[in-house]
Amino acid sequence: FGLAEIAIQALGLTCWPMVEDEADDALATVTARVAADSRVEQVVICSVDKDLAQCVQGERIVLRDRMRKVTYDEAGVVAKFGVRPESIPDYLALVGDSSDGYPGLPGWGARSAAAVLARWEHIEAIPTDPLAWDVDVRGAGRLALTLRERWDEVQLYRRLARLNPNANAPGDVDDLAWGGVHREPFELLCARLGFESIPGRVHRWA
Repeated sequence: FGLAEIAIQALGLTCWPMVEDEADDALATVTARVAADSRVEQVVICSVDKDLAQCVQGERIVLRDRMRKVTYDEAGVVAKFGVRPESIPDYLALVGDSSDGYPGLPGWGARSAAAVLARWEHIEAIPTDPLAWDVDVRGAGRLALTLRERWDEVQLYRRLARLNPNANAPGDVDDLAWGGVHREPFELLCARLGFESIPGRVHRWA
């Protein structure tokens, strides 16, 4: 990733090399920090990763799926997943997330997880006795048994789904504001890669 970091920095963009944390952790950390700045009208997270839906807050922090050209505010997250943003880690723990490599629990699908978590929000609050479930879910007894038998497993999956809001990603709004492309390192990089015409397309130099 060394060349990618050089290119990002030459473009004048902030680069956070992730050593102990994941890229999504950095996004969650900076999103919360930037959203706390009263000068910021809205924070748009551009990603297709489902776990970042947990960062959405009202219409102030939204998630943009650039592939589908859809933007999800809090109401959009509920419409898509059936649960509020704070329940997304629990939801993914139950149904799994192939992009992050955990399978979820057998028998638990999007519909059953959404119905149960819309009622109880977090897995700890789900009654162990399925007779206490006042939601319309098929196979409640089997789902409750699976949840009990794989309790340690589902907690692990939730830890994997829950983003770290304290990742090593420094910088406030002023630090992160883009000021243009850094001429010397950018021109050197383009020369190194044989892209001699690219610098002529730059519209803003730092």
